[in-house]
Amino acid sequence: MIRCIAVDDEPLALEIIEDYAKKSSALQLVQKFTRAADALKFLQQEERVDLILLDIKMPDIDGIQLVKSLKNPPLIIFTSAYEQYALDGYNLDVIDYLLKPISFERFMKSVTKVQEYLSKEKQPAAADSGKLNDYIFIKTEYKIIKINLEDILFIEALKDYTKIYTQNQPVLTLRSLKSFETKLPQEKFIRVHRSYLVSLDKINSVERNTVMIANQPIPISEGYRDRFYELISRNS
Repeated sequence: MIRCIAVDDEPLALEIIEDYAKKSSALQLVQKFTRAADALKFLQQEERVDLILLDIKMPDIDGIQLVKSLKNPPLIIFTSAYEQYALDGYNLDVIDYLLKPISFERFMKSVTKVQEYLSKEKQPAAADSGKLNDYIFIKTEYKIIKINLEDILFIEALKDYTKIYTQNQPVLTLRSLKSFETKLPQEKFIRVHRSYLVSLDKINSVERNTVMIANQPIPISEGYRDRFYELISRNS
């Protein structure tokens, strides 16, 4: 089940989204908001959300500002009456852009996109050749550097950047944490927190809700705890 929230300053638009979500067996609408500030507070409370159905033009905080304010946003579907924001959506790597008025058929096409994306995330990563690369190239500042996967300790989402901690030195990049979670081999790297992705090979110990890597404590949040311990149990 895809856990989602809806954010729109128009109550009627929220009612339509809620009605469509109820008709879809794939969605669980856990909350709806008429103010982006309330949605932001909800998301900052470690609530696990897979998807935000988000209006753009709203008072106080608009949808674009909301996405940019999140350290590691879930999947985003913009719902807007204005076509001119489509480019902003593309730049923010949203999964879809729904133009109001939204038909149920078009809504379900977006839901299918989300299902396919999440399904791919759960599958072990594999290169086309059947062999995974043991390195990645990262754009940082004015150059592109090569990082060996075996050198990565953990990756942290910061406000505007993602920081890769390696055995040599940390590297800052504008890529999102979610992009690393999707691209890196899932048998080697696992998400333990909305802000942290860790290398299983580099874990020194696990105590209660904390992972220790190179003397650095990393929290395990509730939304990722079950999957983490399931993977740990499989390798015990």
